[in-house]
Amino acid sequence: MTDILRCYRCGATLEALSLPLSRRDECPDCTAPVHVCRMCVFYDKSVPKQCREDDAEEVSDKEKANFCEWYEPSATVFDPARLNAASRARADLVALFGEEACDKPATDELTRAAEDLFK
Repeated sequence: MTDILRCYRCGATLEALSLPLSRRDECPDCTAPVHVCRMCVFYDKSVPKQCREDDAEEVSDKEKANFCEWYEPSATVFDPARLNAASRARADLVALFGEEACDKPATDELTRAAEDLFK
């Protein structure tokens, strides 16, 4: 494989990871699992099971690490347009709520308050 592998989610290079990719390998930048259907050369949204390998078992979550024996990482899966859409969405959130609100992780107190709304 001569092409540089890139994370399907953030586009970071996966050169630091050794091949073959392990089920436990993650992107060093965004920590997304990389042994996933979305990173495979057989992944294709337009076919049944979204996989061009007929003998592969069906995987319901295409972005979750799996044990597929047919997995072969693809160097062409990163879509910069998807990253730009995520960046635009983040920018919209920051415009609405401010940088501080978007960077804070949810606290237990906030979670309880949100859950209390539905009681």
